[in-house]
Amino acid sequence: MRDYGTFLKEQFPDFKVQKIAIHAGFTCPNRDGSVGYGGCTYCNNQTFNPEYCVTQKTVTRQLEEGKQFFARKYPTMKYLAYFQAYTNTYGELQVLKQKYEEALQVPDVVGLVIGTRPDCMPDDLLDYLTELNKRTFLIVEYGVESTSDETLRRINRGHDFACAKETIERTAERGIRVGAHLILGLPGEGYDELMHQADLVAKLPITTLKLHQLQLIKGTRMAKEFQDNPADFHLYTADEYIELVLDYIQHLPDTLVLERFVSQSPKSLLIAPDWGLKNHEFTAKVKKAAAQKGIVL
Repeated sequence: MRDYGTFLKEQFPDFKVQKIAIHAGFTCPNRDGSVGYGGCTYCNNQTFNPEYCVTQKTVTRQLEEGKQFFARKYPTMKYLAYFQAYTNTYGELQVLKQKYEEALQVPDVVGLVIGTRPDCMPDDLLDYLTELNKRTFLIVEYGVESTSDETLRRINRGHDFACAKETIERTAERGIRVGAHLILGLPGEGYDELMHQADLVAKLPITTLKLHQLQLIKGTRMAKEFQDNPADFHLYTADEYIELVLDYIQHLPDTLVLERFVSQSPKSLLIAPDWGLKNHEFTAKVKKAAAQKGIVL
């Protein structure tokens, strides 16, 4: 199994590459009434948007400010424009194309990563992305979150796992690299359910995979659910989660690129669990535990 850094070195052997997050002003179909209201019960987009990443700024300005942040340390760095916040394929085709193409016109941007939902990939957009994939580096990253339809209903995703599976397969068939994102520890999903999930994920034609622990974030409906019914939730300790991750990844194919094991939300927004570990510190602990178990990462 490869990590994301190794994967990027394979794709771009001549220079370092860094993702720059963009908030392009989109919403989600489970927020605006298209399939529901309120969004996913765990979601607060403030947890992953850097300060420069605001909708009042153009795509170009966000990228230029992101470049300034990273260039101080790596002046020869190249960049991937990461359309991250909300659903970045949810809009009129011409608007989407304009924003993607604007990003690619920014100097030193060498590709796109587009985060979206599996129920927001119409055929005409997929046709355009197929063409785009032939002229630049592209990953389409789908929020799968769970393979359990019961869980997906509970967290107000607005789509089922069959939708995720079909869209991932349809995208991969076009030759486009596909990423998937899953949350481990959603209410109602214990060890056995998660190992079954890993078996299903292993069959998907994905290139990259992001995993992270369930985090309870202030201002979300899930935080209120936890307050009302804490027994419905199992919040892992860091050591418990490491053991879970190591068991989970042993179900996955060796060809898969593991981009992330964990996520870190701002302390000002995080309710629990607070492990007091930065992402790179947690990853180091995972790698150490894997080595002790003879698991190759």
